[in-house]
This record gives sequence, C-alpha cells and structure tokens, in this order.
Amino acid sequence: MLLTAGTVLTGSELLRPGWIEVSGTGISAIGAGSPPRRPDHDLGATTVVPGFVDTHVHGGGGGSFSAGAEQTVAAVSLHRRHGTTTMIASLVTEAPEDLLRQVRDLAELVRAGLVAGIHLEGPWLSADRCGAHDPTLLRDPGPAELARVLDAGEGTIRMVTLAPERIGGLAAIRQVVEAGAVAAIGHTEATYAQTHAAIDAGATVGTHLFNAMRPIHHREPGPVIALLEDPRVTVEVIADGVHVAAALYRHVTHSAGSERVSLVTDAMAAAGMADGAYRIGPLAVDVTDGVAHLAGTETIAGSTATMDRLFRFAVAHCGLPRDEALMVAVLQSSINPARALGLPSPALQPGARANLVALDDQLAVAAVLCSGAWVDELVSGA
Repeated sequence: MLLTAGTVLTGSELLRPGWIEVSGTGISAIGAGSPPRRPDHDLGATTVVPGFVDTHVHGGGGGSFSAGAEQTVAAVSLHRRHGTTTMIASLVTEAPEDLLRQVRDLAELVRAGLVAGIHLEGPWLSADRCGAHDPTLLRDPGPAELARVLDAGEGTIRMVTLAPERIGGLAAIRQVVEAGAVAAIGHTEATYAQTHAAIDAGATVGTHLFNAMRPIHHREPGPVIALLEDPRVTVEVIADGVHVAAALYRHVTHSAGSERVSLVTDAMAAAGMADGAYRIGPLAVDVTDGVAHLAGTETIAGSTATMDRLFRFAVAHCGLPRDEALMVAVLQSSINPARALGLPSPALQPGARANLVALDDQLAVAAVLCSGAWVDELVSGA
C-alpha cells in the first residue's frame, strides 16, 4: 500500500510532499517528492506524523485500565481514534491484593498486544502530594511487596512512579531498575538533594512535572529544578491547557530541550466522554467543563485529554515557527516517550511498524494507521 501526503514528518526529517510504502504491518520505504508509482491512498494536504505514544494514561472512552479487559478495550479504542497507536496502561494506588490482581490482568493484555506495558503510579507516593490517590492506601516501598508486584507483571511493567523520600525509596529505585523497568520520580515532597540522589540511584523520568510535586522555592529548588537540569532525565508534561500554563510548558521545552520533554495525557475514563460522575481507581471523580476533580474537592484527578489535543497545544505554544514547532511536537508526542521507556522507535522509517496519524490543516485527526491497518470510526471535529 502506497500513501502520499502534502507533508510527512518522520521524526527526524520533514518531507514535503512525501510518500510511504506499507507492507503488511510495517513500513518498507519512504521518500520525498513524487512517489514511485500511483498511490493507493492520497491523503492530500494532510500532515502525516508518527503514531502518538502515551506513556501515562489511566483510561478513556468510559473505560479504565484498572477495571478489566472490556474497559481496557474501550479506552484503547478511544485513544487510537485520536492517534495514539502505542500506550502504557497506568494504574493508581490500590490495596496490595487489588494491585496484584490488576497487574496480572493487564499483563495478559500486554502479551495480547493491546497495550505496550504497565505503569505503576503508586502506591509508594507522598501523602503530602497524593493528588488523586487514596492517602489511606499510600505506603513505603518495601522490597518484598515491590518484588511481588514486579513478579506478577512478568516483565510487562515498564515504569514505576514513586516518591524517593519515603523510607526505602532509593533502594526501591535500584530494585525497579534492576528488574528492567524505568523508575520515575513523582507525587513527591523530595528536596533538591533527595531528587538528585534518586537520579543517581537510577531514576530517569519525572512524572507530570510540577503536578503533585513540591514547588520551586528560591532557597530550596526542590524536585522540579533537579529534574529539569539533569540530562539523564525525561520530564513528563500534561500539556492540556489545564495542568500546566502555556508559558510554563514553553519554559520547560527551552530549559530542558525538546528532546527531554515527553507529553502525556494522564487521561482517565472520562476522556472522550461527556461531563458527569466517574472514578479513578477507588476514588469518585466529577467532570465539569471537561476538567476532572476528585468529587467535592478542587483536586485535579487526571485529565480528559487525548494526544492530538496535546500535539496541537505544543505546536501552538512552543514559541517556534510552524515547521519547527511541528518537529518539536513530534519529538515530544512520539519519539521521546518511546525512547524514555525503551519502546521501539515510532519514527517513520523502513523496518518500523506502520503507525501513523494524518492531520488536517487545523491538526485535527483525519486518518490513523495502526500496524498497517486503518483505524475505523475516525474522529471528526476533534
């Protein structure tokens, strides 16, 4: 199958016009200018980019990754229609046996290819920065419990977010890394020095920078500055216009560099759905005007965003000319998150999986190809 488009962004190059040859589930050739033969699908004046990679997402389409296969399918379907062709299923804090059950259930779906791995966001988090996590279930990362959870995942756990200042935090980071997963720093009251110690212990991701994190102080810079200044770290940003102001997103991109920023939705079940009552893990959530809060509070409880919305936000607010902004957005929405978690590169190149998104002139999703197959029920008016 030969595709043509007005613009193709591979992840490292801008081809205008461009063409892509797809064979089975993969890309067999790609180039600029006139295609080698008449295309099977002319995508017109669209901009084709690598499929989005969301490494921090709890659900969507009314479904939650913590609630079994049927709801996981609903969440994956919603995000695929919005261009996310690779996603890591995130779990929130639960009681020990509930967490083990959820990990075992999701591990089966990872092996089936529905999601690319599991992210444990909790339960080893700071009670002072718990966000949308049940504070009564937060606990120190004991090596025995951590080993049980990692063993239950049988290699499918890709990332573990924890607060390094908790008792046993640094040892837990080393244990996670030795198990082949990525250790992330988040929901934390850690000091600047404690954060650097965590990075030296092996942590390489900052979970949703700024959110649920000790703020910057001029005498105690805290985790934000430590994470931003260390080249070993990739920082997540929920660039949905709710969690982080545009000016702050722009500052992070220029401070850390575009290759160290990873856009994540942190989406929960309400993504793609109407306002109303939902849940995130064991907690009740109210969604009003598209913003999720823990019921009866002002605490933000994940997002209702999809990755195409974040992509548009990045292009609009990174402060660069359009073509440069598109290149930055591709890095942050696809290339960087995959690299940070050791996933196959989503760059559009021969030998890669045929995951791509065609965007119209407003950067709304026009078509999605996932493993060489067109995704049905495409988004309109996204």
